[in-house]
Amino acid sequence: MSVPVRPGPSSWRRAATLVLAAGWTRPVPSAPSRPQPPAEGFRVLLLQRSASQGFLPGAHVFPGGVLEAADRSTDWLRLFAPHHGPPHFGLGPARPQRAAFPVLPNIQPGAVDEDAAALPDDIAFRICAIREAFEEAGVLLLRPRSPRAPDQAPGCALAPPPALADWRARVRRDPRYFLSLCAQLDCTPDIWALRHWSGWITPFSRPGGRRFETTFFLCCLSEPPPVFPDLVEVVGCQWSSPSEAIESLTSKEILLAPPQFYEIRRLGNFASLSDLHKFSLDRESEGTERWMPIILLTADGRIHLLPGDEMYLEDSNFLENCMSTEKRNEEIMNEGKKFHRIVLYNSHSYGDYTGYSIHVTVLPKYKHVYPKSFVVGKSHL
Repeated sequence: MSVPVRPGPSSWRRAATLVLAAGWTRPVPSAPSRPQPPAEGFRVLLLQRSASQGFLPGAHVFPGGVLEAADRSTDWLRLFAPHHGPPHFGLGPARPQRAAFPVLPNIQPGAVDEDAAALPDDIAFRICAIREAFEEAGVLLLRPRSPRAPDQAPGCALAPPPALADWRARVRRDPRYFLSLCAQLDCTPDIWALRHWSGWITPFSRPGGRRFETTFFLCCLSEPPPVFPDLVEVVGCQWSSPSEAIESLTSKEILLAPPQFYEIRRLGNFASLSDLHKFSLDRESEGTERWMPIILLTADGRIHLLPGDEMYLEDSNFLENCMSTEKRNEEIMNEGKKFHRIVLYNSHSYGDYTGYSIHVTVLPKYKHVYPKSFVVGKSHL
């Protein structure tokens, strides 16, 4: 029988992540490590975090980071005007707010301006994701200021600005400089190219750990832009199709945290960029679910339980608690039937697992798609 382990206060922040998927139907000279087209016809951008980072050191992640007050500043209104503005900035009707467990405590009070006149969260999170893609990867997802209605075709990134390193250093030092860069280029962040994809809340794993409520956006690009890792937070990058990323994970060439593993596997449902792009457009009005995994520590690993799983409990105690059991992963798996979980074998940290799997038997909600069940390291089942 599983029991809670000791609680502890967490440090909460809000964040945005950008899943950049680029068409790859012909050889790409700017990506010498993967010049030939993959079977899926698209690849996603993965950035390798520096080993010195306090959160997920050395892991491969999608571009993203913490929401800053500058992302919600009313100064952006002047840049979007006169062609786009409140309440929806040309994005169409507001997405439904899906009821979701858990209710979080106040997140980092005072860190983000809560002025009622500030930009709506949906716009601010999009700006945050685009700014972080520039800071970490040198990718500029901007659109020239124009009265033309944004189209729905896959987008493209602008060429890096002159003095890229200088601008990036300024933005990292003070996020308000991203607005200055956009104004100098007479562009706005291309918020219309981003589609709501998912929402993840960092599960409790230890007292006092960093926790994030992160909105994941998908952006489909017609071709891959040049990428310039900042060599501070990010020390490397690669474009990988879903199948290539899983191959790299299996061979331990890369490390993926559970949300990235899940999302990579989810993207494996799509046979082409056009299929992925059409799917993201068709379900955009549905909004997204927001999940907080609950960690079950086992005798030989850990299981990340997701909503819909038969062991998942919508109990606020698990906001600051794990479950634990003396049973092994195999015993837990043999006892159940209704699964929505990520299983790590022979591991109590993300860097030393010997098996990594997803088990899904529940149906997706809100016109989304879930990954197919998949096992890395079958000998440990």
